[in-house]
Amino acid sequence: MKLDVIIAKPNHKTVYRDGDVVIKVFDECFDKADVLNEALNQARVEKSPLHIPRVRGVELVDGKWAIISDYIQGKTLDSLMQEHPENRGDYLGQFVDLQRLTHSQACPLLGRFRDKLHQKINASDLDVHLRYALHTRLETMPTHTKLCHGDFNPKNIIMTEDGTPYILDWSHAAQGNASADVAQTYLLFSLGAYREEAEKYLNLFCKMNDVTKRYVTKWIPIVAASQLGRCKPEEKPLLMKWVESVREE
Repeated sequence: MKLDVIIAKPNHKTVYRDGDVVIKVFDECFDKADVLNEALNQARVEKSPLHIPRVRGVELVDGKWAIISDYIQGKTLDSLMQEHPENRGDYLGQFVDLQRLTHSQACPLLGRFRDKLHQKINASDLDVHLRYALHTRLETMPTHTKLCHGDFNPKNIIMTEDGTPYILDWSHAAQGNASADVAQTYLLFSLGAYREEAEKYLNLFCKMNDVTKRYVTKWIPIVAASQLGRCKPEEKPLLMKWVESVREE
Protein backbone atom coordinates (compact mmCIF):
# COMPACT_ATOMS: atom_id res chain seq x y z
CA MET A 1 0.00 0.00 0.00
CA LYS A 2 1.58 3.25 -1.18
CA LEU A 3 0.98 6.62 0.46
CA ASP A 4 2.42 8.79 -2.29
CA VAL A 5 -0.63 10.47 -3.85
CA ILE A 6 -2.62 12.78 -1.57
CA ILE A 7 -6.12 13.56 -2.90
CA ALA A 8 -7.60 15.37 0.11
CA LYS A 9 -6.68 16.70 3.56
CA PRO A 10 -9.82 17.22 5.66
CA ASN A 11 -9.49 18.08 9.35
CA HIS A 12 -7.01 15.76 11.10
CA LYS A 13 -7.10 13.23 8.24
CA THR A 14 -5.16 12.61 5.05
CA VAL A 15 -6.69 10.76 2.11
CA TYR A 16 -4.36 8.95 -0.30
CA ARG A 17 -5.00 7.11 -3.54
CA ASP A 18 -3.28 3.86 -4.39
CA GLY A 19 -4.62 2.41 -7.63
CA ASP A 20 -8.27 1.46 -7.20
CA VAL A 21 -8.42 2.22 -3.48
CA VAL A 22 -8.30 5.27 -1.22
CA ILE A 23 -6.70 5.18 2.20
CA LYS A 24 -8.10 7.62 4.74
CA VAL A 25 -5.47 7.97 7.47
CA PHE A 26 -6.64 9.50 10.75
CA ASP A 27 -4.38 11.57 13.01
CA GLU A 28 -3.41 10.15 16.40
CA CYS A 29 -6.08 12.31 18.06
CA PHE A 30 -8.82 10.03 16.68
CA ASP A 31 -10.15 7.39 19.01
CA LYS A 32 -10.02 3.85 17.62
CA ALA A 33 -13.70 3.34 18.41
CA ASP A 34 -14.67 6.37 16.26
CA VAL A 35 -12.69 5.08 13.29
CA LEU A 36 -14.16 1.59 13.59
CA ASN A 37 -17.65 3.07 13.94
CA GLU A 38 -17.22 5.10 10.73
CA ALA A 39 -16.19 1.96 8.84
CA LEU A 40 -19.13 0.06 10.35
CA ASN A 41 -21.59 2.82 9.34
CA GLN A 42 -20.27 2.73 5.80
CA ALA A 43 -20.47 -1.07 5.64
CA ARG A 44 -24.07 -1.01 6.86
CA VAL A 45 -25.13 1.60 4.30
CA GLU A 46 -23.47 -0.49 1.55
CA LYS A 47 -26.48 -2.82 1.81
CA SER A 48 -28.80 -0.06 0.56
CA PRO A 49 -29.39 0.76 -3.14
CA LEU A 50 -27.32 3.93 -2.76
CA HIS A 51 -24.00 4.21 -4.60
CA ILE A 52 -21.22 4.47 -2.02
CA PRO A 53 -17.59 3.32 -1.92
CA ARG A 54 -17.18 -0.16 -0.43
CA VAL A 55 -15.03 -0.63 2.64
CA ARG A 56 -12.01 -2.80 1.81
CA GLY A 57 -10.48 -2.87 5.26
CA VAL A 58 -9.37 -1.09 8.44
CA GLU A 59 -5.67 -1.12 9.25
CA LEU A 60 -2.92 0.52 11.25
CA VAL A 61 -0.67 2.60 9.02
CA ASP A 62 2.50 3.89 10.72
CA GLY A 63 0.71 3.72 14.04
CA LYS A 64 -2.39 5.55 12.79
CA TRP A 65 -5.78 4.04 12.04
CA ALA A 66 -6.88 4.01 8.40
CA ILE A 67 -9.97 3.03 6.43
CA ILE A 68 -9.40 1.57 2.96
CA SER A 69 -12.26 2.01 0.48
CA ASP A 70 -12.98 1.91 -3.24
CA TYR A 71 -11.59 4.77 -5.28
CA ILE A 72 -14.38 6.47 -7.26
CA GLN A 73 -13.27 8.22 -10.43
CA GLY A 74 -15.05 11.51 -11.03
CA LYS A 75 -15.53 15.06 -9.77
CA THR A 76 -17.20 16.24 -6.61
CA LEU A 77 -20.48 18.08 -7.03
CA ASP A 78 -18.76 20.97 -5.28
CA SER A 79 -16.13 21.15 -8.05
CA LEU A 80 -18.78 20.99 -10.77
CA MET A 81 -20.78 23.79 -9.15
CA GLN A 82 -17.65 25.94 -8.97
CA GLU A 83 -16.64 25.19 -12.57
CA HIS A 84 -20.13 25.68 -14.03
CA PRO A 85 -21.93 28.36 -12.01
CA GLU A 86 -24.48 28.71 -14.80
CA ASN A 87 -25.69 25.18 -13.99
CA ARG A 88 -25.90 25.60 -10.20
CA GLY A 89 -29.69 25.42 -10.25
CA ASP A 90 -29.65 22.06 -12.03
CA TYR A 91 -26.94 20.73 -9.72
CA LEU A 92 -28.94 21.86 -6.70
CA GLY A 93 -31.96 19.94 -7.99
CA GLN A 94 -29.83 16.79 -8.39
CA PHE A 95 -28.45 17.34 -4.89
CA VAL A 96 -31.94 17.50 -3.35
CA ASP A 97 -33.08 14.45 -5.33
CA LEU A 98 -30.12 12.47 -4.00
CA GLN A 99 -30.78 13.54 -0.43
CA ARG A 100 -34.45 12.54 -0.83
CA LEU A 101 -33.33 9.13 -2.10
CA THR A 102 -31.05 8.77 0.92
CA HIS A 103 -33.90 9.58 3.29
CA SER A 104 -36.10 6.97 1.59
CA GLN A 105 -33.77 4.22 2.81
CA ALA A 106 -33.86 2.38 6.13
CA CYS A 107 -30.77 1.23 8.02
CA PRO A 108 -32.04 -0.02 11.39
CA LEU A 109 -28.64 -1.02 12.78
CA LEU A 110 -27.37 2.57 12.77
CA GLY A 111 -27.48 4.68 15.90
CA ARG A 112 -30.25 7.21 16.45
CA PHE A 113 -29.76 10.80 15.29
CA ARG A 114 -31.81 12.02 18.25
CA ASP A 115 -29.43 10.38 20.75
CA LYS A 116 -26.39 11.92 19.05
CA LEU A 117 -27.97 15.38 19.19
CA HIS A 118 -28.79 15.00 22.91
CA GLN A 119 -25.19 13.93 23.60
CA LYS A 120 -23.72 16.89 21.72
CA ILE A 121 -26.00 19.35 23.50
CA ASN A 122 -24.93 17.87 26.84
CA ALA A 123 -21.26 18.15 25.85
CA SER A 124 -21.57 21.84 24.90
CA ASP A 125 -20.62 24.72 27.21
CA LEU A 126 -24.07 26.32 26.86
CA ASP A 127 -25.75 27.43 30.07
CA VAL A 128 -28.09 24.99 31.78
CA HIS A 129 -31.25 26.91 30.83
CA LEU A 130 -30.35 26.94 27.15
CA ARG A 131 -29.45 23.25 27.19
CA TYR A 132 -32.77 22.49 28.86
CA ALA A 133 -34.67 24.44 26.18
CA LEU A 134 -32.82 22.58 23.43
CA HIS A 135 -33.42 19.15 25.00
CA THR A 136 -37.09 20.01 25.44
CA ARG A 137 -37.40 21.13 21.80
CA LEU A 138 -35.69 17.96 20.64
CA GLU A 139 -38.04 15.74 22.65
CA THR A 140 -41.09 17.38 21.08
CA MET A 141 -39.93 16.68 17.52
CA PRO A 142 -41.40 13.64 15.70
CA THR A 143 -39.32 10.46 15.83
CA HIS A 144 -38.55 8.87 12.45
CA THR A 145 -36.16 6.13 11.32
CA LYS A 146 -35.00 7.45 7.95
CA LEU A 147 -31.38 7.19 6.85
CA CYS A 148 -29.67 10.52 7.61
CA HIS A 149 -26.18 11.25 6.34
CA GLY A 150 -25.35 13.92 8.92
CA ASP A 151 -22.91 15.83 6.69
CA PHE A 152 -24.71 15.95 3.35
CA ASN A 153 -22.98 18.60 1.24
CA PRO A 154 -21.63 18.90 -2.35
CA LYS A 155 -18.09 17.99 -1.29
CA ASN A 156 -19.29 14.56 -0.21
CA ILE A 157 -20.80 13.65 -3.57
CA ILE A 158 -18.73 12.40 -6.50
CA MET A 159 -20.26 12.37 -9.98
CA THR A 160 -18.77 9.73 -12.26
CA GLU A 161 -18.32 10.28 -16.00
CA ASP A 162 -21.64 8.55 -16.73
CA GLY A 163 -23.46 10.77 -14.21
CA THR A 164 -23.75 8.27 -11.36
CA PRO A 165 -23.61 10.01 -7.95
CA TYR A 166 -21.57 8.39 -5.17
CA ILE A 167 -22.02 9.57 -1.58
CA LEU A 168 -18.89 9.73 0.60
CA ASP A 169 -18.11 10.09 4.31
CA TRP A 170 -20.64 8.22 6.43
CA SER A 171 -19.01 9.00 9.79
CA HIS A 172 -22.07 10.90 11.05
CA ALA A 173 -24.73 8.58 9.60
CA ALA A 174 -27.70 7.76 11.78
CA GLN A 175 -31.39 6.94 11.58
CA GLY A 176 -33.77 9.74 12.39
CA ASN A 177 -35.92 12.60 11.17
CA ALA A 178 -35.07 13.70 7.61
CA SER A 179 -35.81 17.34 8.47
CA ALA A 180 -32.99 17.29 11.04
CA ASP A 181 -30.63 16.18 8.28
CA VAL A 182 -31.97 18.96 6.03
CA ALA A 183 -31.47 21.53 8.78
CA GLN A 184 -27.88 20.30 9.10
CA THR A 185 -27.29 20.77 5.36
CA TYR A 186 -28.89 24.23 5.46
CA LEU A 187 -26.53 25.14 8.28
CA LEU A 188 -23.51 23.88 6.30
CA PHE A 189 -24.60 25.88 3.26
CA SER A 190 -25.06 29.02 5.35
CA LEU A 191 -21.62 28.73 6.96
CA GLY A 192 -19.70 27.75 3.82
CA ALA A 193 -19.33 28.58 0.16
CA TYR A 194 -23.05 28.23 -0.63
CA ARG A 195 -24.59 31.03 1.40
CA GLU A 196 -26.47 32.26 -1.66
CA GLU A 197 -27.91 28.79 -2.25
CA ALA A 198 -28.92 28.11 1.37
CA GLU A 199 -32.44 29.52 1.11
CA LYS A 200 -32.88 28.14 -2.42
CA TYR A 201 -31.89 24.71 -1.15
CA LEU A 202 -34.29 24.83 1.79
CA ASN A 203 -37.19 26.11 -0.30
CA LEU A 204 -36.58 23.47 -2.97
CA PHE A 205 -36.40 20.63 -0.48
CA CYS A 206 -39.59 21.72 1.26
CA LYS A 207 -41.42 22.07 -2.05
CA MET A 208 -40.28 18.68 -3.38
CA ASN A 209 -41.17 16.91 -0.13
CA ASP A 210 -44.36 18.81 0.76
CA VAL A 211 -42.84 19.88 4.08
CA THR A 212 -43.39 23.28 5.66
CA LYS A 213 -40.31 25.45 6.01
CA ARG A 214 -41.27 26.24 9.59
CA TYR A 215 -41.11 22.54 10.48
CA VAL A 216 -37.54 22.23 9.19
CA THR A 217 -36.36 25.48 10.77
CA LYS A 218 -37.49 24.26 14.21
CA TRP A 219 -34.55 21.85 13.98
CA ILE A 220 -31.98 24.58 13.28
CA PRO A 221 -31.25 25.62 16.92
CA ILE A 222 -30.77 21.94 17.80
CA VAL A 223 -28.33 21.12 15.00
CA ALA A 224 -26.56 24.46 15.48
CA ALA A 225 -25.90 23.54 19.11
CA SER A 226 -24.56 20.15 17.99
CA GLN A 227 -22.04 21.94 15.74
CA LEU A 228 -20.51 24.13 18.45
CA GLY A 229 -17.99 21.49 19.52
CA ARG A 230 -16.35 21.33 16.08
CA CYS A 231 -16.98 24.79 14.62
CA LYS A 232 -14.39 27.32 13.51
CA PRO A 233 -14.10 30.41 15.74
CA GLU A 234 -15.54 32.65 13.02
CA GLU A 235 -18.62 30.42 12.75
CA LYS A 236 -19.57 30.57 16.43
CA PRO A 237 -21.44 33.94 16.41
CA LEU A 238 -23.85 32.77 13.71
CA LEU A 239 -24.29 29.37 15.35
CA MET A 240 -25.04 31.03 18.68
CA LYS A 241 -27.58 33.32 17.02
CA TRP A 242 -29.43 30.23 15.79
CA VAL A 243 -29.07 28.46 19.15
CA GLU A 244 -30.39 31.45 21.09
CA SER A 245 -33.49 31.54 18.89
CA VAL A 246 -34.81 28.53 20.82
CA ARG A 247 -35.61 30.94 23.68
CA GLU A 248 -38.09 32.82 21.47
CA GLU A 249 -40.73 30.09 21.66
